[in-house]
Amino acid sequence: MSNSHNPKHIIRPEILALSAYHVPPAAGMIKLDAMENPYSLPPALRDEIAQLALHAPVNRYPDASAVSLKAALRQALGIADNLDILLGNGSDEIIQIIAMAIAKPDAVLMSVEPAFVMFRMIATFANIRYVGVPLKQDFSLDLDAMLAAIAKHQPAVIFLAYPNNPTGNLFDPAAILSIIQATPGIIVIDEAYQAFAEASFIDQLGQYPNLLLMRTLSKSGLAGLRLGLLIGRSEWLQQLEKVRLPYNIGIMTQLIAEKVLHHTAVLSEQAEAIKSERAKMSAFLGTMRSITVYPSNANFILFRVNAASQIFQALKQRNILIKNLDGSHPLLENCLRVTVGTPDENSQFCATLRTILSETV
Repeated sequence: MSNSHNPKHIIRPEILALSAYHVPPAAGMIKLDAMENPYSLPPALRDEIAQLALHAPVNRYPDASAVSLKAALRQALGIADNLDILLGNGSDEIIQIIAMAIAKPDAVLMSVEPAFVMFRMIATFANIRYVGVPLKQDFSLDLDAMLAAIAKHQPAVIFLAYPNNPTGNLFDPAAILSIIQATPGIIVIDEAYQAFAEASFIDQLGQYPNLLLMRTLSKSGLAGLRLGLLIGRSEWLQQLEKVRLPYNIGIMTQLIAEKVLHHTAVLSEQAEAIKSERAKMSAFLGTMRSITVYPSNANFILFRVNAASQIFQALKQRNILIKNLDGSHPLLENCLRVTVGTPDENSQFCATLRTILSETV
């Protein structure tokens, strides 16, 4: 291979330095690492979806504007008529659309740390400077540090997840409003876990011209469809639409998501079941002396335990896959994150963890 044909000479150095987003294999595992809803859809609804698949004109491009799906989303999520909707292939694509649209030479993309890793990664993809402002020890927003960072870096966009991933907590809404008012750019509130939180900024969208809201159907039970949405004022979304690739939402995603959105009671029941299991798991973990459990408004629980990486491996050897965050950020030392699964999966996880801890003490 000649020098000129070597990837090291062609690909940007900051891309060469990245590690790809790692998704571990999970065949045969109790999979509690990716914040998926563990429940499948009811059989009658699956039959209706099968009929949709049967008749879907897959030889044609999908509706580029997804008019019918957007109407269903507007109805299901209570989105005001004066707000626009942009659809993405998952929230990830929406983050990328925003990053590409604002990527002027000196632009800054800001978030907190620890946060969703794709905020930082996509900043790198789009060649934008990333600034991460550390949370406090208890994972609350450090408002003084945020306001100082905003004044110093004048970010083009700030991403805040509400509840936050991987910590699971809701930031103080008054602090978020202070940040919205202080920032010269746009602020995107990522409400991926809203179904489990009973809190939202959707009613504030009309009051703050620089506020945009992201939602996804991934955590509610449709992760395989890859559908995210951005809600906000048309003056922003008209510009962002120019960056969205045409036909980015495939026909099966449009048809199935619209069908399920006409059965939101199913999703609400599943979310309630997950919240009830979350309470049980948190209580169980809280009874173990060696564990610190953090309060969660999401469909996962963050906890701290000595020798977390060893515990993670021991669980994996027993076919239970959770997320090891030890070493990912100083604030997350010895932290593990478990997704709330079915009652059976959760009790297996809890029993196995208790066994491992009794063996390692």
